[in-house]
Amino acid sequence: MRYTEVDVFTDTLTAGNPVAVVHDADGLDDETMAAFARWTNLSETTFLLRPGDPSADYRLRIFTPGGELPFAGHPTLGSARAWVAAGGVPRTPGVVVQECGVGLVPVRVRDEAVAFAAPPLRRSGPADDTVRDLVVRSLRVDPGAVRAVEWVDNGPGWVAVLLGSADEVLALHPDHAAMGEQGIGVVGPHAPGGPADVEVRAFVPGIGVPEDPVTGSLAGGLGQWLPSTGVVGDDFVIRQGTALGRRGTVRVTREHGVVWVGGDTVLAVTGTVALGS
Repeated sequence: MRYTEVDVFTDTLTAGNPVAVVHDADGLDDETMAAFARWTNLSETTFLLRPGDPSADYRLRIFTPGGELPFAGHPTLGSARAWVAAGGVPRTPGVVVQECGVGLVPVRVRDEAVAFAAPPLRRSGPADDTVRDLVVRSLRVDPGAVRAVEWVDNGPGWVAVLLGSADEVLALHPDHAAMGEQGIGVVGPHAPGGPADVEVRAFVPGIGVPEDPVTGSLAGGLGQWLPSTGVVGDDFVIRQGTALGRRGTVRVTREHGVVWVGGDTVLAVTGTVALGS
């Protein structure tokens, strides 16, 4: 079967977040998909399938080492880039329509630059005291350091935590076991003139990913909430992966009320994989 690995949110191979993409995967069963995702041991492995919706270009299934997700950001971008690179031609020039667990997601593909329209939040608003206590305990921070805890769930279940600075974000040494099944995204502003507008880290040990290098779904949720805090404007740049030795860059923009999340991609590996044989 045709196979591609794409490094996402970077223009330099090894600096972003890789996704494994298996093409024409309709013949694979759930167990094989899940087993292969455990074997790659990447944050996500995806499978391109024939669409069920006639307006979609393909259907995407997304697996982490711990299970399947209805939506994830960097796999959406990397899979769209892989599909086009493999000869896929979208129904609408320049815009791929992906069908996945949250419905249809438009994806702009401009050579190496790819961006998705963030799906609506499934859950939003301030988190309750129970979740805030879990956040404080898991991140090992003083309660007074937490400026806000907000649901920004567009499928993976994100709760976002606002700290006072990028340095505070980078200084975290979290207790992953204390997080349980809760995915936690942490954001803090850089000083003016810094390498980006905000620094982000994402912790999802419940699905086998203690820290995700660069996270598109979280960026999409932040794009729909963070401007309301006054920390950023409608358009902003995220740096993520610094604590893991990566250099991920995520560009978030708002156009006519729609939040777009994008970045550069690198085709890292192309070939075949012996699945289903």
